[in-house]
Amino acid sequence: MAYLLDANVFIAAKNLHYGFDFCPAFWDWLIEKRDAGIVFTVEKVRDEVLAVADELSDWIDQRDPSFVSPGRRIAVSFPGRGQRVGNRQPLRAAGGQHISSGCRLLPDRSGARGGHTVVTHEVPSASTRKIKIPDACIGLGIDFMTPYQMLRRERARFVLGPSSAA
Repeated sequence: MAYLLDANVFIAAKNLHYGFDFCPAFWDWLIEKRDAGIVFTVEKVRDEVLAVADELSDWIDQRDPSFVSPGRRIAVSFPGRGQRVGNRQPLRAAGGQHISSGCRLLPDRSGARGGHTVVTHEVPSASTRKIKIPDACIGLGIDFMTPYQMLRRERARFVLGPSSAA
């Protein structure tokens, strides 16, 4: 199984549960899984992370230019004008509907058949005016999950090691 990470996975990890200063194992795990062709993202997510000059942008900038595993092509689709997403009304560019910026990382239907699962902190929206990544996934038949579900499925373990402060 391959996972396609949304920007909010990186941002929330840095800001909340997996800070660079106290949980470097999470970041090492991401690199290990990226190198194995299991965890990756798309160029636009990388660009979103780089837009804020901070420790996270430094970290991702030191990795592959796009954090996409070498040799892997990702077909990216975006729900377009007039296309329905699930039971929602057709999307219109000037129709007042807001599409979550992360929808740009959805693999196309052939990518979904290839086992790509979108990983995001977003949850489906009850609003018909705001379409979130999970809404688009549901409408397009693409699997999605939270980062915690991904970590459990992959049996990630961040075991406490010896303290460097003595």
